[in-house]
Amino acid sequence: MMKKSPLPLQSSSSRRNDNHIYGKEALVKLLRWHFGYADFRGKQLDAIQAILSGRDCFCLMPTGGGKSMCYQIPALVKKAGIVLVVCPLIALMENQVAALKEKGIAAEYLSSTQTSSVKNKIHEEIDSGRPSLRLLYVTPELIATPGFMSKLTKICARGLLNLIAIDEAHCISSWGHDFRPSYRKLSSLRSHFPSVPILALTATAAPKVQKDVIESLCLQDPLVLKSSFNRPNIYYEVRYKDLLNDVYSDLSNVLKSDGDVCAIVYCLERTACDDLSAHLSKFGISSAAYHAGLNDKLRSSVLEDWISSKIQVVVATVAFGMGIDRKDVRIVCHFNIPKSMEAFYQESGRAGRDQLLSKSLLYYGIDDRKRMEFILRNAEGKKSKASNAQEGLSKKSLTDFHQMVEYCESSGCRRKKILESFGEQVSASLCKKSCDCCKHPNLVAKYLEELTTTSVLRNKGGSSQIFMSSSSCVNEGNFSEFWNRDDEASGSEEAISDSDDGIEVIRRLGHSKLPKKSGFNEKMDFLQRAEEKYYESKHEQSNKQNKNAVSDSLRESSRQRLLNAFKQARERLGDIKHQVETSATFLENECYKKYGKTGKSFYYSQVASTVRWLSTTTSVELTDRLGAIASSASQPETSSLASPTLDLGHQEHTTEYFESSVVPKTLTCASPIECFSSPSAKLPAIPSFSEFINSKKAKDKQPRRSPGGVEKNSEKRMKLQ
Repeated sequence: MMKKSPLPLQSSSSRRNDNHIYGKEALVKLLRWHFGYADFRGKQLDAIQAILSGRDCFCLMPTGGGKSMCYQIPALVKKAGIVLVVCPLIALMENQVAALKEKGIAAEYLSSTQTSSVKNKIHEEIDSGRPSLRLLYVTPELIATPGFMSKLTKICARGLLNLIAIDEAHCISSWGHDFRPSYRKLSSLRSHFPSVPILALTATAAPKVQKDVIESLCLQDPLVLKSSFNRPNIYYEVRYKDLLNDVYSDLSNVLKSDGDVCAIVYCLERTACDDLSAHLSKFGISSAAYHAGLNDKLRSSVLEDWISSKIQVVVATVAFGMGIDRKDVRIVCHFNIPKSMEAFYQESGRAGRDQLLSKSLLYYGIDDRKRMEFILRNAEGKKSKASNAQEGLSKKSLTDFHQMVEYCESSGCRRKKILESFGEQVSASLCKKSCDCCKHPNLVAKYLEELTTTSVLRNKGGSSQIFMSSSSCVNEGNFSEFWNRDDEASGSEEAISDSDDGIEVIRRLGHSKLPKKSGFNEKMDFLQRAEEKYYESKHEQSNKQNKNAVSDSLRESSRQRLLNAFKQARERLGDIKHQVETSATFLENECYKKYGKTGKSFYYSQVASTVRWLSTTTSVELTDRLGAIASSASQPETSSLASPTLDLGHQEHTTEYFESSVVPKTLTCASPIECFSSPSAKLPAIPSFSEFINSKKAKDKQPRRSPGGVEKNSEKRMKLQ
């Protein structure tokens, strides 16, 4: 694409000793020429003029406020030189660079995903005497390397480093909701480049975080610009899972009622993303999961399909969406409660960046709250022996989360609570009935009363157990799904296990109110009931579906997805004679046979790969593949069951212990080992505690005579009493 020539703009040196202020009229012309906007918004012009005068600047703007314009316009003002932009996510860099290139602006990014030839070409451009490059996007990890820092020093010495812009600057603060240790290394930029202005940008930062960012980056007399956190075009609503018959159906109805609109749904776990996406597809909503458990190719495919409107809804973990330039997101839904108001504000703010009416919907559940409290308290316990600073951060995490709980469980204006959490004091009249509490106060009050009643009844019935999929313990690399980046090991889902339930049963048994003077029979009856209750609860847990297994609903939604893809392929090719339903079933079975037993992530990836293949395949290839599937389906499958391995020592002792009193002798082999090694041998069942007690009672009722003919049953009972 042809590059637009820069507009003539009188300028002088932008070094820090230059106080020249560029006029608004000239900057607006530049804005219209390159970006097509009529005028600047909010604090954009103030930030741009401060930077061009050589002054450091801290800029706090809400999501969709146009932060990127604050460094892109200065990059175009200068006839020569580079603006260095630090970004936390590669996807963000790729998205912005692609958008700038479409507008004819010279921009590049450096990351580990690029080939060596592309990197070398960019480095050659930087090293040239007068580079045409205007913006260079890099990660904080790259800046920390000695080689790149040396290159920046040479560029600065030639007077070609015009500005250092740090996007998502709240990541440098350990008090922020999204702290990243790699950002801490940016504190050395001021000492290395004292004459280059630094611009810190963020959309979410509480007053304490703002101060920490300014101090950490060593900004010198910065111009601090703060825009209001209010997003008047977003309607805020909370729905309560415990009061809904089917939360999946409710969400589907919400998405359908708003038409075929773009939406993001955030979940706490990767497995929850897969399950929810499958349910939405079952309800006829085009959706796809996006998380770090999927391979890079599949994630890129999902992102491209969502940006190009091929799919309506993306169900993702919280790492998704940062910096993605899609302005027409109409609904952002949190399927689980976020860990802080800052996280909630940033994620919900990805709706309505085009300033049109949008919705933030949060599904709040008592179990979700207890699970997050468990995670945070567990992290606090592990940090109790750590430094005071770390202990303070753990307590802050709990405080931040309880602020989020109050947002959900309060009947006051939700917009007011959001703004007050960031230090803005406003009246409830600002909302203008743009939240459910202000629009339907009586209904919300009724729901909260029902929620309180439900919570009390559940507490009386016993504390609810916490279940979390062990398959979700895979780390996100540098980007954790719901935890601070430095706490992935200490505060991950690995701290939660179903094995805690057995310990809790024993603990309750130890603290039971059984009278101390109870007789032997009473104690045995009590132990028997406790043991039966324990096995009942374990049986219920064992019946819970493995969250990583490929469910029938997921298979059905995948088959439907393949069915739609096959229909499109038939329309494209025109000469396909295969039946649609049968072919889609064959293709889904092929995916399931290949990866069904390895888990839903691999299975889901294979389905997506098949869908992509259908969009590009030829009629010959399709016929060959369907023919191969048909022939393989006609061949009978042979399977052999391996005999289970046994702990012979343990089995031998157990059998010997019970065979005299409970289990009839059925072994006829020369030795127990011969019987166990034989695949046809039937092993005696090991009785449970209650079965053992019942069998003892039955035997006690039968009179047994000693060799002398004297009954001893009554004597034993007298001794026990």
